[in-house]
Amino acid sequence: MMKDVIVIGGGPAGLGAALEAKKAGATSVVVLERDRELGGILNQCIHNGFGLQEFKEELTGPEYAQRFINQVKGEDIEVHLNTMVLDVTEDRRVTVLGDEGIQEIRGKAVVLAMGCRERTSGAIDLQGYRPAGVYNAGMAQRILNMEGYQVGKEVVIYGSGDIGLIMARRMTLEGAKVMAVVEVMPHSSGLYRNIAQCLEDYDIPLLLRHQIEEVHGKDRIEGVRISKIDEQWQPIEGTQQTISCDTLLLSVGLIPENELSEKARVSLDPRTKGAVVKSTMETDVPGIFSCGNVLHVHDIVDFVTEESRIAGRNAARFAAGALPRGKEVLTNPGKGVTYTLPHRIMLEDPDGVTLFLRSDVIYKKARVKVKEGERIVKEKRERLIVPSEMVQINLSPEDLSSLTGEIIVEIEGEEND
Repeated sequence: MMKDVIVIGGGPAGLGAALEAKKAGATSVVVLERDRELGGILNQCIHNGFGLQEFKEELTGPEYAQRFINQVKGEDIEVHLNTMVLDVTEDRRVTVLGDEGIQEIRGKAVVLAMGCRERTSGAIDLQGYRPAGVYNAGMAQRILNMEGYQVGKEVVIYGSGDIGLIMARRMTLEGAKVMAVVEVMPHSSGLYRNIAQCLEDYDIPLLLRHQIEEVHGKDRIEGVRISKIDEQWQPIEGTQQTISCDTLLLSVGLIPENELSEKARVSLDPRTKGAVVKSTMETDVPGIFSCGNVLHVHDIVDFVTEESRIAGRNAARFAAGALPRGKEVLTNPGKGVTYTLPHRIMLEDPDGVTLFLRSDVIYKKARVKVKEGERIVKEKRERLIVPSEMVQINLSPEDLSSLTGEIIVEIEGEEND
C-alpha cells in the first residue's frame, strides 16, 4: 500500500498537515491516530482561549479541533483511528497495528506529528511514597473533563506549566480547594494570562522558588512537605512546612514523543528534544517531516497549526518530486535565547521564513536581533519577553536573499529574573 503522504498523529498538528498536504496536491493522504477520536489533547481542554489568531475568535479546545475535523471529513483524506504506529524506517515504511492487524504502509513522504507527553514523578525524582492521588495534570484533566470523575478535594499542584494553572482553576470550579501551586523556578512556566485568570482570580497562592521535599501518605496521599530553595537549588533551613492534601497534580514539563523519530534515524536537538529541521520542516532524513509538539513544545495551538501547514505543504511537494532545494544557512541561538527553530533556513524560500525562539530569562524593553556577523538582518522590539511564551520573528524573501552565511539570534533588554 503506497500513499503520497502519511501523517502520524491526529491532533492539531496532524490535522493541519494533512489538510495542507491535500490542498498542495497530494492525491492520497492518510492520518494514523492511536486514540479513539481525532483532536488530540484539544479534546480535554474545555476552557476557551483557542483560535484567536487562526479564527479571530475564542474557542474551546474541542471547538477548535472540530473545525479541522470537519474539514478533514470534507476532503478525501483517509483516517485510521485506534491505530498504533509501531515502526517508521528511513525509506518511509510505516508499520501499524489497527483493526485489521499489523500492516505496512509505504509513503512517498511522512509527517511526524505525535505530540508530547508529561514528565512523571520518577523523572523529577519526587521523594516519598507513591500513594493514590498523585496524577500528572494532563491525565487528571482527561479524567475530569472527558471521563466525568472528580480526582480530589484538597489539591496541591507541583509546577506552574499551563496545564497545571488551568487545572487549578478547573478543580476550584468543581468545588475542590487548591492549597497552592509550588514552582521551583523564580518565575512561572505558564502564560501570564493563565496566572492572572487561573490563580489570581481565585486567590490561589503561587509559591515560587519552592520545592516538594516529600510526599506523605501510604495508601492515599495525605500531604506534602515543601521548602523554599536558594539559588543553588538547596532547601533553606527553617522554611519547611507541610500542606495537607488528598491530591497532588504534577505539571512539571512536557517531552516530545520522539521514539518513532529515533527509529527513523532522525537527528534530535538536545535543547528542544525534537527533530532537527529545515525551514521546510523536513528533517535530516529525506522525505520525513516534523511539526507541532513533537518538534518543540508550543505555548498556543495557533503556532502549531501554522507550523503544520508548512510541513504538510512541503511533504506534498516532496511526494510530487517538486520540493525546492537550494542554499541553506544555519540558525544559532545567541545571548538570551535557549533555542531557535528551524535549524536551517533555505535562502530561496519564496514564502519567507518564520523563526521561533524562546528566551532564557525574563526581559523587559527587549530587542530581538537576527544577525549575520555584526550586521543586523532583522530587529524586533517587545515590551516583555518571558521564557514561557514563544517569540516569532519573520524573515522576508528579501531578508533571506541578503544572507551569505549562518545567522545568530539574540535578545537584549533588562533582565528580570
